[in-house]
Amino acid sequence: MKIPLKIWILIIALILSLLAIKPSFETGIRIESVNMDSLAFENGLRAGQIIKSINGEPIKDKIDYSNVIKEIFKNGEEQRIDIITKENEFTLFTNQTPEITVDEIPLTRIQTGLDLQGGARALVQPDEEITAAQLQDLVAISRNRFNVYGLSDVKVNGVTDLVGDKFILIEVAGATPDDLEELISQQGKFEAKIGNQTVFVGGEKDISDVCRSDASCAAVTGCTPSQDGGQYCNFRFTIYLKESAAQKHADMTRNLSLDETGKYLSEKLTLLVDDKEVDSLLIGSSLRGQVATQISIQGSGSGSNQEDALKDARTEMNRLQTVLLTGSLPYKLNIVKLDTISPTLGKDFLNLILLTGVASILIVSLIVFARYKKIKTSLALLLTSFSEIIIILGVAALINWNLDLPSIAGILATIGTGVDQQIVIIDEAGRDKEVNIKTRIKRALFIIMASYFTLVAAMIPLGWAGAGLFKGFAITTIIGATSAVLITRPAFAEMIKRIES
Repeated sequence: MKIPLKIWILIIALILSLLAIKPSFETGIRIESVNMDSLAFENGLRAGQIIKSINGEPIKDKIDYSNVIKEIFKNGEEQRIDIITKENEFTLFTNQTPEITVDEIPLTRIQTGLDLQGGARALVQPDEEITAAQLQDLVAISRNRFNVYGLSDVKVNGVTDLVGDKFILIEVAGATPDDLEELISQQGKFEAKIGNQTVFVGGEKDISDVCRSDASCAAVTGCTPSQDGGQYCNFRFTIYLKESAAQKHADMTRNLSLDETGKYLSEKLTLLVDDKEVDSLLIGSSLRGQVATQISIQGSGSGSNQEDALKDARTEMNRLQTVLLTGSLPYKLNIVKLDTISPTLGKDFLNLILLTGVASILIVSLIVFARYKKIKTSLALLLTSFSEIIIILGVAALINWNLDLPSIAGILATIGTGVDQQIVIIDEAGRDKEVNIKTRIKRALFIIMASYFTLVAAMIPLGWAGAGLFKGFAITTIIGATSAVLITRPAFAEMIKRIES
């Protein structure tokens, strides 16, 4: 029997969709992020690498990784760790768990949002009205700040609601960083002052470079017990000023006197972030009136014990380095909404959604069979509904679209409207027997096309509703509806035509 062209188009679309989804059977775990100030980062471990074994023990999943790491550090002593990834081998000598986050290797190329992976989402708004061009500049600066800070899998996008208010949507999928809220809420305005005069500010205007990963010019220099029984650790790193900023420093120090020791100038270099003093540095007498392009920045971190103090010092140093590199945000950001979802809850969502979708299709197929008493018609509806899901997922994988809960809701909505349209085709094909089947199918497809354009018209403004939080639903619904009218509806109509003939 000759297969009609419309059926061939459906078969080809399914094959291409499966190729786009591209199932993976690789074992191991994938590094999701690496602390930029960690030993692991210094030795070359990076996000995206696949860990195959640690100290000769094969790593197939996160449970294997957790068990091996726990066994290595059970005594709390310094250990040698030999990590073999898919491409390279790395050796670490450390007394603590590597500062990396890991996750299972994705089974497919389908990307899921934080609703399903787990993570943090923040909807933030500038404290003043801005234009579309200013919004894009703010997005670029914010994205650069997160990337420099070392957070992985961060998505920063500008969104506009239906009344024209502009927001930034920040998503950190696969993790829930404690400092997400702090990073967003701080403008990060860095100033170095002598007296009341600003010598230089953070960003490209005055800073040519900041030492970050070189231990010779950026490091925690030592820890000391504090009076409250805790610890504090000092850090120091070098920044490189541009010539104009160095000249300004020389001009402002030229006429300063020396203090009583004769070793330092009478005024200090005060460091401020968001108008709050973070440190005050002595200026050596040898720098008076000198054009110095290298400045040493120092600070400290504290904690109840040395480990906590070290961590706090590294975090504070990283924050200062980030602000110096990226400069201040042009506007202060106010958090409108902050959500966190655990990875476990995200997986529960996904399992329930998949179960709901499959159950819905099966139940509808049984209802159709009970109504029309035709097993072939029910099977055709079942095949078409599953085909639509595969094609939607294939398109999402091809365009790297993140599937979140609104997107999954869009898929379910597409299945629902698809069933309605398929019943229209079945009903039209079964009535007015005096009219030829071709004319009846055309009549059904005309109704479906009118419904399609109405649906798309409704989805377009929905993409901007709620500051873009419903965009996933709108886009996925449009993808599903478009693939339906172009591929699956004509194929289903051809199946029904042959069943009714």
